[in-house]
Amino acid sequence: MSRVRVIEAGAAEPDGGRSAEPGGGERAAGVPELVWYAAYGSNTRRGRLMHYIEGGRPPGAALAAPGCRDPRPPRESVPVELRGVVYFATESALWTGGRAFYDPDARGRVFARAHLVTAGQFRDIAAQEMYRAPGTGPDLAPALRHGRARLGEGRYETLVCPGTLDGLPVLTFTAPWALGDVPLNAPSEGYLRQLAAGLLEADAWDGAAVAAYLAGCPGAAGRWTAERVTELLRE
Repeated sequence: MSRVRVIEAGAAEPDGGRSAEPGGGERAAGVPELVWYAAYGSNTRRGRLMHYIEGGRPPGAALAAPGCRDPRPPRESVPVELRGVVYFATESALWTGGRAFYDPDARGRVFARAHLVTAGQFRDIAAQEMYRAPGTGPDLAPALRHGRARLGEGRYETLVCPGTLDGLPVLTFTAPWALGDVPLNAPSEGYLRQLAAGLLEADAWDGAAVAAYLAGCPGAAGRWTAERVTELLRE
């Protein structure tokens, strides 16, 4: 099995450089060429992430994703654990049930998968999750400098830098609110199956560990059991 990498806490200081990214536009000052995208939801599955990179319609989606300007796959994908908590809230039009969000300040640990991509690719992935066009993604420097940057009120319009991995910043996106600020909403079978499959694909946690982790996340806890999550993977 793969070794789980534990993310070192703390914001990443921008490197002060500036360079061109193939197919991804000019890299902004203070942002390194490569970053780790820490996926904690359905993008833990590499195949699903590739729809946001290469373009195409993910299974079950009504619309196709435009893809990144740079369609190259991640250079590497590794299992990681972050400080904080993943919880389920709001209502997904695609999956029905709650969506996964990340609260880096809540006490706990998060199973995730870090994909090594260019800064431009991360900006384009984030833009698509924010219902924006590739090339209009957020400036990463404030999140790298301060650990967090709120870009809007949208559910995935807050960037978080929970730390570094191999000297490169780890970035993800979540909602501007905290775990206790919104009503919880249990995830659907289809969504939970996606998350479980992505974590198992990382080859770091066995089925029992993944099932117990997901069943214990706020929003799923009390509505899902580890046994039922395990059954989903057999269906």
